Amino acid sequence: MNDYVIETKQVTKSYGSFLALDHVNIHVKRGSIYGLVGDNGAGKSTLLKLLAGHIYPTEGEVQLFGKYEEKDLEHSRKKIGCMVEQPGFFPNMTVEQMLKYYCIQKGIPDRKKVDEIITLTGISEKRNNKCKKLSLGQKQRLALAIAMIGEPQLLVLDEPINGLDPSGIVEFRNLLHSLNEEKNITILLSSHILSELQQIATVYGFLSKGILIEEISAQALHEKCSDCIEITLSDVEKYSVLLEKNYSKETYKVLPENNIRIYRPKAQAEAYSKLAYENGIYITGMRTIQSSLENYYMELKKRGTEK
Repeated sequence: MNDYVIETKQVTKSYGSFLALDHVNIHVKRGSIYGLVGDNGAGKSTLLKLLAGHIYPTEGEVQLFGKYEEKDLEHSRKKIGCMVEQPGFFPNMTVEQMLKYYCIQKGIPDRKKVDEIITLTGISEKRNNKCKKLSLGQKQRLALAIAMIGEPQLLVLDEPINGLDPSGIVEFRNLLHSLNEEKNITILLSSHILSELQQIATVYGFLSKGILIEEISAQALHEKCSDCIEITLSDVEKYSVLLEKNYSKETYKVLPENNIRIYRPKAQAEAYSKLAYENGIYITGMRTIQSSLENYYMELKKRGTEK
């Protein structure tokens, strides 16, 4: 038995001739914070709407908590809190009234739950404020509070920090960390703000033009995004043999146009230069690269769309 709370198998969604999702296989483990990375129009919202049950796949299978039959999926979705589309706010209702309304809708009339959720999501001070008076950040917190009704085991959040100011982003990030660590809630969130995802996600899925290019753990991604030295050589094949012999523990990759890239180098740049010089290999270029998540994604997109 696997421990995926979300798994899709060859999920495809088309709108006429437009392919929004193309045979997507996604795997979200229990307890993880899964960052879904993609440009606007990559298919992120479409995928999240499928998981929330707002739309249905053209082909393929969606599994939630190991269940895939439609009747079982309905039951499984009761364990999910969603911020996929902005919930309807009645402008003249207060925050507290709004939460009571959604509690009744979900069959949870217990007043204590409203108090608990208001405290948990940090909007206690605004409980008597009308929705139309809330800032964007406060509306995001209210939307999260609505998603938290029913004590979900999984949160599905579409661009939850979009439009927030820097302090609002930090507060929202800390809140999600708290829900994940203290409440053991699995979180799937999409964002195009990659620098922010890098501070919260434990695993990533990279989506481009409806295709899931890669899934990778945060640890593996960190290793790939660490400092590296790129060297342009007159004889890259000979140099790679020398590298294997003299620096056997190095991780490197031979690239086109006589380049070799050494990841997380264990020696100073001068040592690699000296190795080439002593063996009659000319170096025509050398640079240190600090790869960001944005750079990694851009390179991944190029490779993925060329397949």
